[in-house]
Amino acid sequence: MGAFQYNAIDSQGASRKGIIEADSPKEARRLLREQGLTPIEIQLAQQKMSNFKIKAFGKPSISTKELALMTRQLATLLTAGLPLEEVLAAVAEQTEKQRTKGLILSVRSKVLEGHSLAAGFRDYPEAFSPLYCSTVEAGEKSGHLDIVLQRLADYTEQQFHMRQKIQQALIYPSVMIFVALGILGFLLEYVVPKMIAVYSNIGQALPGMTVVLIAISTNLKSLGLYIFIAIIVSVFFFRRRMKNNLAFRTQIHRLLLRIPLIGNAIKVANTARFSRTFAILSSAGVPVLEAMSISSRLITNLPIRTSVEEAANRVREGANISSSLKQTKYFPPMSIHLISSGESSGQLENMLERAANNQDGEITRLIETTLALFEPAIILVMGAMVLFIVLAILLPIFQLDQFTG
Repeated sequence: MGAFQYNAIDSQGASRKGIIEADSPKEARRLLREQGLTPIEIQLAQQKMSNFKIKAFGKPSISTKELALMTRQLATLLTAGLPLEEVLAAVAEQTEKQRTKGLILSVRSKVLEGHSLAAGFRDYPEAFSPLYCSTVEAGEKSGHLDIVLQRLADYTEQQFHMRQKIQQALIYPSVMIFVALGILGFLLEYVVPKMIAVYSNIGQALPGMTVVLIAISTNLKSLGLYIFIAIIVSVFFFRRRMKNNLAFRTQIHRLLLRIPLIGNAIKVANTARFSRTFAILSSAGVPVLEAMSISSRLITNLPIRTSVEEAANRVREGANISSSLKQTKYFPPMSIHLISSGESSGQLENMLERAANNQDGEITRLIETTLALFEPAIILVMGAMVLFIVLAILLPIFQLDQFTG
């Protein structure tokens, strides 16, 4: 049985869209007619999802929030002892968005054909990451899929809340920057040109600050559009080179690691993601080397990823995990000690989890510290720029008063 996405018209002539399960397009049309609908277009949901993936330009086909909710529902229903195909059908029925519903029903079709749940997920890499698929596969092999999905749901929800916290924290600084730029634009566009017209009739030398301000205002007015276009083109070529040139991307990532606060935040975020993923995969029964390989692929910073891959090679050659990760010089000492303790006590999964929790707490502190410094920095910079404009406008007036006095 497959999932079909349809466009139909009801008895009143209104357009209807949805997803229906049937063995063939012919049966899907028959079922729609029994519901009083006239089918116009019927297409396999799996094919529809493939078309969507092409249109999405590589972006995830479902949000992190939807993925966390879906995973939690799967885990809850599997814990209740329901068969997998019924669980997928129930989760699809609970889903409001047609796109997500079609995705789940497409996965269910693969399961009904005899494929594993992980294989169904792997057909949609834009929605399900390698971590997600490998962990589900390990859960299926170990017979503890419900427990593994619970861990995945916790992990996905944690990632969602972290991203949401960062986005909310950036709202206030973004508004401040927008308002400050608006004020500066107003001064340069309307106030400064009027002052220039007044000062041009004074007939005396203007202060250096005023001359600089006049030059900035004049150039922005005549070259502003070209500057804006140049910025857009530069950003486009930078992103294109970042995507296509591995050496350039590695160089930029290495440069970011050297920036105070930002570099530390990147290191902590990536090592925490590695530890958390490693813990989830290890608890699901994935072999250590495979777990390290999968976890390293989720590291976004290329120099850190390369170092962790080299550490995995050292483990493959017989070295222990803690000393191999220590040689990367990216993992904090606390995490190395916890991993070493886990190796010696046989509780590696628990210690990896503790290391990840410790690093997540550090990420939160770093974010709070960075934002606490960022907001006054914006105020100081924008205040200095406004002060410069005000002084540049007022200094000629003061000079004129001294001249006439």
